[in-house]
Amino acid sequence: MTLRQTLDVYDLLDSAEVTGEDVAAFLRNQGAGDDEMVTSTVRGAKGSTDFVRVVIPGWQGRLAGGSAPTLGVIGRLGGIGARPEVTGMVSDADGAVAALTVACKLLTMRRAGDRLAGDVIVATHICPHAPTQPHDPVPFMGSPVDIRTMNEHEVSPEMDAILSIDTTKGNRIINTRGFAISPTVKEGWILRVSEDLLDLMAITTGEPPRVFPITMQDITPYGNGIHHINSILQPAVATSAPVVGVAITAVTPVPGSASGASHEVDIAEAARFVLEVAKAFTAGRISFYDPGEFDRLLGLYGSMQKLQTLGAGEE
Repeated sequence: MTLRQTLDVYDLLDSAEVTGEDVAAFLRNQGAGDDEMVTSTVRGAKGSTDFVRVVIPGWQGRLAGGSAPTLGVIGRLGGIGARPEVTGMVSDADGAVAALTVACKLLTMRRAGDRLAGDVIVATHICPHAPTQPHDPVPFMGSPVDIRTMNEHEVSPEMDAILSIDTTKGNRIINTRGFAISPTVKEGWILRVSEDLLDLMAITTGEPPRVFPITMQDITPYGNGIHHINSILQPAVATSAPVVGVAITAVTPVPGSASGASHEVDIAEAARFVLEVAKAFTAGRISFYDPGEFDRLLGLYGSMQKLQTLGAGEE
């Protein structure tokens, strides 16, 4: 179960003064070593944010000299708060809460003698004073730093696959309470939904799996003047690894800047799914995509990596 960890993380982040160092201290109390964490403060035109990255080594992972695959878990968001405009945590914080819940649970498991086969890298950022920005159909949270900076701190070449967790409630595309996953995105290609991930979603929720639709616009970089559902798939522009979005959802459109809109059970459910994916992926039991089929697509139609850039004349 992940509900206890979800509540602990939420209480930690529900503060106007919380910092990345506070999060690091919390993770140390859960058993993380100093050499397993990195925190940094990055300042932008609209303020600053603290990036937090923690690695939980697996017993057969690369950090132990093994070859088990590494999973990246990214809590994607603009900010956990929109102070002084909004008092308290905002809906956009769910991605950070879910990712840190996964880290906390993995550390708890390690203390109890349960280690995964491969390494898991969890990354997110902490900003209680983020700006807001207009978006249709409801306002979004902005960020003090741009997407490229986020990807530089959250996406790493060691990640063999990535789950990007993001609040995805400000739309009319996925209208259900809980969470949904995206098709796999790799090098500008939107691939078929992973059957392995659908199976794990059904197992962990006890319900039929939910998939939210994405478009080619959604997988292009922010800053190109094109409409995006949100930033959930922005990690895919910075890596050749397969990326799947884990969207925490609602029945009606909810602004990312709204307070009182987070549901602890939904966050815990998403975190539990991510945890099971981490177990299975690092053990080599599941895949995010079919490598043979991907190679066939490349042979037939060529590279789509241009969609990972800002496009002709925009770089």
